Amino acid sequence: MTRTSNALLHRVAETTGREAVHFTLDGAPASALAGDTVLTAVLTQCAQLRRNEFSGLPRAGFCMMGACQDCWISKDDGERLRACSTFIAPGMALVTGKNDA
Repeated sequence: MTRTSNALLHRVAETTGREAVHFTLDGAPASALAGDTVLTAVLTQCAQLRRNEFSGLPRAGFCMMGACQDCWISKDDGERLRACSTFIAPGMALVTGKNDA
């Protein structure tokens, strides 16, 4: 798994042998571990989940349990999903909007 220096989350320990799940993030190849949420998968790769649609400021989730509506992210086909309660799947193509600012 590639560790990105500007990632918001860093794994400090992994006690199980979970398989890698390959996906794309802003068009670049990325990988997570089976059982990771989209939120975990993205934030172990970069420092933001998306950009706020009103202010354009970076967002990274808030409540981490599906109550606040701050973790919506888009797939490259425009479909939106809740990153904190959706598990990463092989081949998912996610867009953070980090290049839109």
